[in-house]
Order: sequence, then C-alpha cells, then structure tokens
Amino acid sequence: MSRRKGRILAFQALYSWDVSKTSLEDLLTFSWLQKDSESTQSEEETQISASEQPEKIFAGLIISGTIQNIQAIDDLIKAHLSASWTFERINKVTLAILRTSIYELKYQTDSQAKVVIDEAVNIAKEFGTDDSYKFINAVLDKIGKDAKDKS
Repeated sequence: MSRRKGRILAFQALYSWDVSKTSLEDLLTFSWLQKDSESTQSEEETQISASEQPEKIFAGLIISGTIQNIQAIDDLIKAHLSASWTFERINKVTLAILRTSIYELKYQTDSQAKVVIDEAVNIAKEFGTDDSYKFINAVLDKIGKDAKDKS
C-alpha cells in the first residue's frame, strides 16, 4: 500500500470539501475520483485505480478524522502562524495539506512525524504554489516541536 497515494487522495478530498462543501459521505465514496479518471485515464489506468482500495481506506480515515476534528486542527494552525500571517490568508490547497497532515500528526499514532512532514512538503511541491512547501514545513515543524515539548 502506498500511504503517499492515500495522503494525496485525502488532501484532494479536503480541498473539495472546503471549496464545494461536498458531503463527507460523497467524499468517502470517492465518486469524484472515478469521474475524473473516466475522462482522463485509459482502461488500464482505470483498472490500476480500482486496485487502490488500501489507499482509499487510509485516505478515508484521514478525511473523516480531519473533518471530525476540524475545529481543533484549525485552532492549532492559527496558534502556530507567524504574526504576519492570518488563517484567512492561507490558500485552499495549502490549508488542505496542513489539515490532513496535522490530523495525522495528532491523531494517527502509527504515523512518524518526520514522514508525515516530509510527505506534506513533497505534496505541496507537487500541488501547491511555488513556496507553499516552505510555509507548510514551518507550521508543521512548530507543531511537531510543541508536541515534543509537551510530552
């Protein structure tokens, strides 16, 4: 199973949830993924997508957990922003990556912080704006250090 694919699916779903207010039930069916893949993928690629069930299960855990804990996660983001940033200034892609990563850091005890942060940075490099990975790294690093200090 590729947790990276699961993390990408989760961030994409959270982005959709935030932008279009797609219901959690619709997100967890991944029907939005099938619609995209039908129009852009060959039959062979669609078969590969159908075999990604473990990734979808992992993504579903992150999606539902993030939405269930959204207020605590958003409060954590706000508490770790520099004085020059406001929560409203964060673009939606960056916010979705931060939210899913913070859920994983705080609530998924089997996930290693270094791996989660590295994945978030790599996903931001692939899907985010030019420097969003730096912002994500800084916020997640602060949260990780605070968690270590409290334990």
